[in-house]
Amino acid sequence: MSEHIYLLTLGLPLATLLVIFGMKYWSNAHKARAEAASAEAYRELASKSAAALADNAAAMATMQATLADMKGRLASVETMLKEVG
Repeated sequence: MSEHIYLLTLGLPLATLLVIFGMKYWSNAHKARAEAASAEAYRELASKSAAALADNAAAMATMQATLADMKGRLASVETMLKEVG
């Protein structure tokens, strides 16, 4: 009977330490996977934002060209009105 108690007093603290270190390892591995997924999501978001920025720049250039054309037309209409009036 005393041998069982002796083995339990040695085994339980060692098993507890093993479980604690196992949980710590699992926690660190889980955290690393979560950080990797977060970094990948951030990269994807950054690439989408860069694409949207390029699209916005193209749209802005188109708008500026249209506005310049309208400005030219307005100047010619003003010139015609000055000649008529």
